[in-house]
Amino acid sequence: MSTSSIERQTLTIRMACRRFTRLTNAFRKQLDNLKAALALHFAWYNFVRIHRMLRITPAMAAGITDHVWDFADLL
Repeated sequence: MSTSSIERQTLTIRMACRRFTRLTNAFRKQLDNLKAALALHFAWYNFVRIHRMLRITPAMAAGITDHVWDFADLL
């Protein structure tokens, strides 16, 4: 069993969300704010960001949407 996919996901979250970087002042102060930040990150990662290997978003690959979302669609 390999943990490389979990380690890659953790690194992606750490690089994208300031709240998860080490030695920072942007630590979570309220659980609701942390949940909102994670939900926004996962929505951006799956609906807005075009992945290099897929050349489309994961939501498009799964058939959930037919176009790349912009931030207006996301919000």
